[in-house]
Amino acid sequence: MQNDNLTWKGLRRSDPDRPRPLADAVLRLIWDERQVSRADIARAAGLSRSTVSEVVNEILPMGLVIEVGEGPSRGGRRPIVLEFQDDACVILGVEMGASHVAVALTDLRGRVMVWNSQDHPVRSDPEGTRKLIAELCQKCLDDPARGTRPLVGIGVAVPCPFDPSFPDRLSTIVLPKWEARLGLESLSNDLGVPLFVDNDANLGALAEHWWGLGGNADNLAYIKVATGIGSGHIIGGDIYRGATGVAGEIGHMSIDPQGGPCICGLRGCLVTLVGARALEARVLELRPRFPDTRLTDAQPAVHKIEEAALAGDPLALLVIREAAEHLGTAVAGLLNLMNPGLVVFGGDLAILGDLILEPLTHSIRNRTLISSVAAVEILASKLGVRSVAIGAATLVLKAALEDSRLFPAVQAAENPAIRRPAS
Repeated sequence: MQNDNLTWKGLRRSDPDRPRPLADAVLRLIWDERQVSRADIARAAGLSRSTVSEVVNEILPMGLVIEVGEGPSRGGRRPIVLEFQDDACVILGVEMGASHVAVALTDLRGRVMVWNSQDHPVRSDPEGTRKLIAELCQKCLDDPARGTRPLVGIGVAVPCPFDPSFPDRLSTIVLPKWEARLGLESLSNDLGVPLFVDNDANLGALAEHWWGLGGNADNLAYIKVATGIGSGHIIGGDIYRGATGVAGEIGHMSIDPQGGPCICGLRGCLVTLVGARALEARVLELRPRFPDTRLTDAQPAVHKIEEAALAGDPLALLVIREAAEHLGTAVAGLLNLMNPGLVVFGGDLAILGDLILEPLTHSIRNRTLISSVAAVEILASKLGVRSVAIGAATLVLKAALEDSRLFPAVQAAENPAIRRPAS
């Protein structure tokens, strides 16, 4: 069993703010174990079997858990096995990038059932972005893969610092056209479900912690390298946001105080050296030295730089190595300061794998304490471009597993995923 007792939830049955904390904790235990008997729950939670039966009877009508038959006997009657229904409901996870919108429809185990993504000038077109988010969400919900499964909620990843104390407020520095307002209330109201918001790198970290490379790491950092650069941090198993939600803004760490200006008002920030626009500008600057390069477009997009690097183009490889050096300077400081057990790279450059990880690791080793490097793994995300949207959906799942009132009622007759035990 993964849980020795229910104190890990910090819940009491008499908690005045949570009318059903014991049911929530037992539901989470069943979700963790996937299949478990009432007797196993009683042993793990230190509860009487009668109490467990009472709590399970409270849970079963929700449609999230069913009885699937008998388990092996431990000397008495064979126990009835309870199974969590991963396909009982669906969740929408939305990634707002600086220049695209992506939406994932997932089940209750983080698996992507439907995926839609479209390029869009998010930073400069708030109204168009809101409309596109609604369209892509509806497209996911209308997909046959969803069936009739009810929607739990919508998670949204935003490409800027986010303070959970002000859930509709966006950074006026990073997204000035948005006038500090996310403005997705109508989407939440139209679909009749709650909406949860967080920073994109935070949600990339959450996805890695729950489903990706960080499954066994309670202390990890996720670095997203795209148009902008951000880092999300899991400390003690939870997202670390800082006092006002700006923890992890590694992209605005000043690497070169004499460098070019950044949108944040500083000079020489990491994003001015490693972000997508910076890489594209560096290609144009160096191209006269590489007459045989395949990067001949007037404005070489970052995905073209990646393709060229993977094909061995010397100009692309030089630009990537330089980016890795700059990135290594910032990550080295992060390792010395926070000492995570795992660093996962996601976003556009993660596709390059060892082409960026090897020079990055070399740069880090030259700038960190031996002990901090020895304790860390540095890897490229295996969740790929979907990691942030999956993390946004996971934010909803996490909230619902902590407060099961967020789950909608599931009608077994309408849900083909729900199996009935054999008679």
